[in-house]
Amino acid sequence: MTDRPDHFTPYHFTKGRGPILVSMPHVGLALPEDIAASLSDEARKLTDTDWYVDRLYDFLDDLGCSVIKARYSRYVIDLNRGEAGQALYPGMSETELCPTTGFGTEPLYLAGQAPGPQEIARRKALYWQPYHDQIAAELARIKQEFGFAILWDAHSIQSRVPRFFDGRLPDLNLGTGNGVSCDPALAELLREIGEASDYSTILNGRFKGGYITRHYGDPAANIHAVQMETSQITYMDEAPDFIFQEARAARLRPVLKDMLRQCQKFF
Repeated sequence: MTDRPDHFTPYHFTKGRGPILVSMPHVGLALPEDIAASLSDEARKLTDTDWYVDRLYDFLDDLGCSVIKARYSRYVIDLNRGEAGQALYPGMSETELCPTTGFGTEPLYLAGQAPGPQEIARRKALYWQPYHDQIAAELARIKQEFGFAILWDAHSIQSRVPRFFDGRLPDLNLGTGNGVSCDPALAELLREIGEASDYSTILNGRFKGGYITRHYGDPAANIHAVQMETSQITYMDEAPDFIFQEARAARLRPVLKDMLRQCQKFF
């Protein structure tokens, strides 16, 4: 049983006019009441959200991109993890399918309130599966119409997170699963665009693409997936303020827009 209300949709979706689907799996801020009640006061601040990624990418309609955005927080379930909870970076620190600790390693749940197997299965059916069903359906539609499809998985993270990396993260972190999810020539072109800008850029560095990038990217089948992990300091004031800075975003947007335009023209 999923306890799914009629017409329940755990995401926002906009059908586009072109060959790109942009996914934003960690932008959601909603918390169901029962889950919110089990979280600590600190967890309910939702610090680890990919803050304002949808606002940063406010140009997607101009490009004709399809867009799927999570409604619910990554603390409910992480849409960028495999449903079996398999590790993305074996041997390195990472959070679970239903995270129990924050990026600072602090417990997210009150004592004894962390989700067990039955609750995790419920969340997978209610929140995770519909998001992925929509991605798969939209990529199939795009490929049928254009002969190829591009999946751009849009993320952001604080510039300094000692749990995951030392020092300050590069500004723009492109990931293609170490080259398996996207045509290498396109990935290299995107890296060159970033390096030609004022933003430090890396391809397949600390962040190589999560489950979404690696699962859906299939260049042999003309489906190319790229993850962009943007350092939040490039467009906002980071924790604890979480304030969007339009002037910074306005400088960054042309670089992101150029990357997506090149994706449209590449094939």
